[in-house]
Amino acid sequence: MLACQRHLFSLPEGLHYLNGASRSPLLKSAEAIGISALQQQRVPGPVVGEEYLRVSEELRGNLGRLIHAPADAIALVPAASYGVAIAAHHVKLRAGQNVVMPDEDFPSDVYAWMVRCAETGAELRLVKRPPVTEGLGRAWNEHLLEAIDANTVVVNVSSVHWTDGLRFDLAAIGRRAREVGAWFVVDGSQSVGAAPFDFQALQPDLLVCVGYKWLLGPYQLSFAAVGERLREALPFEQHWGNRASSSNPGSTAYTTEYRPGARRFDGGEHANPITLPLFAEGVRQVLEWTPEAIEAYCASLTAQVQALAEDGRVHMPAPGEHAAHIVGLRAADGAALPRILDALQQRNVRISQRGDAVRVSPYVHNTPDDLDVFCEAVRTALG
Repeated sequence: MLACQRHLFSLPEGLHYLNGASRSPLLKSAEAIGISALQQQRVPGPVVGEEYLRVSEELRGNLGRLIHAPADAIALVPAASYGVAIAAHHVKLRAGQNVVMPDEDFPSDVYAWMVRCAETGAELRLVKRPPVTEGLGRAWNEHLLEAIDANTVVVNVSSVHWTDGLRFDLAAIGRRAREVGAWFVVDGSQSVGAAPFDFQALQPDLLVCVGYKWLLGPYQLSFAAVGERLREALPFEQHWGNRASSSNPGSTAYTTEYRPGARRFDGGEHANPITLPLFAEGVRQVLEWTPEAIEAYCASLTAQVQALAEDGRVHMPAPGEHAAHIVGLRAADGAALPRILDALQQRNVRISQRGDAVRVSPYVHNTPDDLDVFCEAVRTALG
């Protein structure tokens, strides 16, 4: 099994950082790269031909390897919402049709379809979380599949629910979407990098993923993996960098030709010379560890949390229903939530509250002791 990697991060002693689902800490190696990049900006050097695109192309190739997709499928975008907009800009909707999503999904996935449905009269079909504590994952996945019908045009789902780590059955949902001819859009922000993802096997029309969580990158750098049905669509942003002439910064000629593959969807100024190398370093390190090893390490940590549910005072998805690296706890007595949050803060445990859930999301920089402190705080708060 992968050993603890805390030595590669600059986390202070005494801090139990269990909040990777919110934002990852920065690698020491990425910090050094960022400082060097800032120093180079003191006196910027000339931008010469393909060198301008070197880091972005290396990153594109590594992202492709990470998710089992060709480099030509990868667009470098500023945010997951930008990625969703690739589909929302292209997909045609009309009254009588519907878009299916899980309720309480991350707002950046929902808002684009909310606006499109309001504009066109289509229905935004948000599938509610079933009111059960046992078999939640099975029930919610079944309800999602039942909601997809002949009038469904888009199915947009996160690989892992951001509040409590519940897994959605992407294989089954994707098959059902293809049966009715619907576009299949996946937000992998809470799993890609921390768990295996096979783009070729799951066949989404679009996968979006932020860089600042499980890919150890900075803000405003994300990626979209674009399926073949969308890859030749017209991008909604027109700029120099997604045109064929962008490899020649000295050219003054205009062109109607886009760069090959999903590069047409790259965000303007994506090749930021300071932040892009940090993202590239994070992805390189994740590939070196491998998502499979990361998942196994995190599973050994979240297994400690499951014992909290034994007496019924805390509810959470069952071990097979939540991601190895995220689990959300909901106290049976809602009044206990403030006490839990206070107990965690007193012990310098960093987590996130998401709705009525206390979300704990460990990573390879955590130790079993971090989870012991978390569990002790919760038990103390419950009394």
